[in-house]
Amino acid sequence: MTELAFHFGAPDKLAYASRLLRKAASSGAKVVAVADARSVAQLDADLWAVSPTDFVTHCTGSAVKAIQSRSSVVLVTEVRQATAACDVLVNLGDAMPEGFDRFKRLIEVVSTDEADRDRARKRWKLYTAQGYAITRHDLALKRAD
Repeated sequence: MTELAFHFGAPDKLAYASRLLRKAASSGAKVVAVADARSVAQLDADLWAVSPTDFVTHCTGSAVKAIQSRSSVVLVTEVRQATAACDVLVNLGDAMPEGFDRFKRLIEVVSTDEADRDRARKRWKLYTAQGYAITRHDLALKRAD
């Protein structure tokens, strides 16, 4: 069964996701990040803009399977665009991503925006109704440390 974690309280959802993707890739994980088209384009630009020593091999869902399989991170607007095998799915979208259960881990990133938090609460309820146990990470507590 897929392990689920919610990362609540990201003041800048895309900046947090960029750091999360770099960290996951440096640990050797293969990651898919699903978001709207604007956010995918921003993440792609952000990942190109990191220092050469922090570079993350990445591509978008339009890349062929051979490119996706050699990339640490695949950025998509729909999970089905990810054709290569990956371990982790990072959801930056508003809805429960279709096909999330094919991944070992799902990380939901939630901002401090109240509407985003409300949508995340609805997804939380959907996951728990399906029998998933969820780990909660409160990013506000981490910033206070």
